[in-house]
Amino acid sequence: MSQYVLRRILIAIPSLLGISVVLFVVLALAPGDPFSELATNPNVPADVAASLRAKFGLDDPIYLRYLHWISAMAHGDWGFSFVSRMNVDQLILQRLPATLYVVGSAQILALLIAIPVGVFAATKPYSLFDQIANTLAFVGFSLPTFFTGILFILIFSVTLDWLPLVYTTDVKGTGIHWVLEMIRQAIMPVAVLGLFQAASMTRFVRSAMLDVIRLDYVTTARAKGLGQAKVIVKHVMRNAMIPVVTLIALQMPAVFGGAIVTEQIFRIPGIGSLLISSILANDTPVVMAVTFVFACLVVLFNLIADVLYGWLDPRISLR
Repeated sequence: MSQYVLRRILIAIPSLLGISVVLFVVLALAPGDPFSELATNPNVPADVAASLRAKFGLDDPIYLRYLHWISAMAHGDWGFSFVSRMNVDQLILQRLPATLYVVGSAQILALLIAIPVGVFAATKPYSLFDQIANTLAFVGFSLPTFFTGILFILIFSVTLDWLPLVYTTDVKGTGIHWVLEMIRQAIMPVAVLGLFQAASMTRFVRSAMLDVIRLDYVTTARAKGLGQAKVIVKHVMRNAMIPVVTLIALQMPAVFGGAIVTEQIFRIPGIGSLLISSILANDTPVVMAVTFVFACLVVLFNLIADVLYGWLDPRISLR
């Protein structure tokens, strides 16, 4: 297993390098740069602006700038934010916990909804429960997160005044009161992301279960006298979860993309809102670092999915 994981990590390194090249070239060719405002600022002398551009290598060829950037990244130097006036790695570490908290909780909520609903719907195909579950699933992934987010705000914050409108990290209080307040303010963004993911995952779980439940070995297991619950849990679910794991891994870019929109709606101080503000301010080092972090997270989740394949299905070799 350890050799397999190491081999997958070594395979992921060229992928990340390729992603970094594409991101760097696209951002380098984009109009504007962090010091473009200095050229039109009468309070900044021209020689000062030129020395700053030379210091950060903004006038160097693209390939030299990329080599300097990737070398600095390898040594733990992620650059300097020209807007926030602090190191990029410190800025991301401040924002990353909020994003992982919301995205992670949303994924857990999606799994807690999609797996039992999808499994039960597959065991009772075309029943009333199955039809209701399918209808709600279609409605769920047809509505974009920005619409459901605004709808939740209007209902639960404006009309009912049950939940806070804005997410904040400066929660007053300590102990259990602090924990409850953190959970309370995360309910709406987690529900918006989680329900959207659960809608598509429910349909996928149901389809995967129906494909497996009709196979001959399932019929044989029932003929041997095994109970329905044991057949479903031990023989059907384990094999049906393999394509579901693939779906979850491939959906992670969409999850983080939805998190960017959700963070903007609920004012969550995560890396999604940091990315948007950095793009608007032409803060290229932050944009480059955040997008590269997203790429690393996607590669990491795909690695986790590959490892889970061998645990779910022993026929899959990890050698």
